[in-house]
Amino acid sequence: MTTPADSPESKDTSPGAVPPPARQRRRRWVRVLAGVTALALLSGAGVAWHLYRQLDGNIQTDTDTTRELLRVQSERPSALPQATSAENILLLGSDNRGDGNGKYGQDTGTQRSDTAILLHLAADRKTATAVSLPRDLMVDIPSCRRPDGSMSTAQFAQFNWAFEFGGAACTIRTVEKLTGVRVDHHLVVDFSGFKKMVDAVGGVEVCVPHDVHDQDAHLDLKAGRQVLHGEDALGYVRARHGIGDGSDTQRIDRQQEFLASLVKKVDSTGVLLNPAKLYPLLDAATSSLTADPGLDSLRELYDLTQTLRRTPAGQVRFLTVPRQPYVQDPNRDELVQPAAEKLFRTLREDGTVEVQDDGASPGPSETPTRGGTTSTASASPSATATATDSPAYRGTTADRDVCGGSGD
Repeated sequence: MTTPADSPESKDTSPGAVPPPARQRRRRWVRVLAGVTALALLSGAGVAWHLYRQLDGNIQTDTDTTRELLRVQSERPSALPQATSAENILLLGSDNRGDGNGKYGQDTGTQRSDTAILLHLAADRKTATAVSLPRDLMVDIPSCRRPDGSMSTAQFAQFNWAFEFGGAACTIRTVEKLTGVRVDHHLVVDFSGFKKMVDAVGGVEVCVPHDVHDQDAHLDLKAGRQVLHGEDALGYVRARHGIGDGSDTQRIDRQQEFLASLVKKVDSTGVLLNPAKLYPLLDAATSSLTADPGLDSLRELYDLTQTLRRTPAGQVRFLTVPRQPYVQDPNRDELVQPAAEKLFRTLREDGTVEVQDDGASPGPSETPTRGGTTSTASASPSATATATDSPAYRGTTADRDVCGGSGD
């Protein structure tokens, strides 16, 4: 039987045979394609590594705080057995007027933490609770090491003085003394960093109750639902005298609503899953952060964001520690008991903190007292007694619509 000349069996496969031109071209293109692919992969890996190193190098490490906390290790609270896998992170907003922030006030060479939030991540990571600590809250501040090496005097003073006395270390010690909660990590962000992060996500939606004109906060806004970008966003969370009653209470409420809206924006727009969107956010965040050695790398921060991403928005809760006007000075605050201690104990035990959003503008609220009766507390998210004596705190969640009601 004769084999057709163009059949595979007719091809000369002997060692000395010369491949046909078509096969030579195919092999050549395969080699070229393989080379280009390898080059692209190597180039991509090189670029990725460069970007990673750049972002990683942006973060400033606060070794001074770690060293100071080690010095007073015996004074610090320990995590309870049931809460050893939970994490408590102290978020501080510095009012530093240096480093390009001069237009927000005179640089006196000192800083205070006008924003302080204790973020509790539950051991199972199914809930996250962010508790705001008012800057004017009267607290016991321990003797702290100042930047020049001298020691401050232990005193009963307003909370944000702790940062001025001894930076993050003094603030952490003050928070631990106040709450009994062990602070595992801390992050400090300044004005410029806040603006960059807001711009990196394309702005954050807010609901402005009325027209605002505040020269001190560089803020000029119309009433209604709108998206704020860097400068306006910073002014909105900093403003006191041009919005509401001018109290720090209402400013904290706005900060909580803004952060809830920011979390919702990051999660709903797929920022964390899109490299083109994620890189600007990471660049903005890392270039403005000062962190302890446990959160001073890109990988550690990324793991933190992924943890938060796995937490349902409705389980990311924002509230303020229950407080009322300080009896000796109405311009200062004091804790409302036993509601505050119940909150701190819940965090220490890694329990669930419930919040209730009554949709009302900040105003006086009822808070449980030791006798089971009620007393009037100042305008702030505060605790109300329930049938089980497990307090629910007025606050908000990350899924809440900025103009009231539930989120999408």
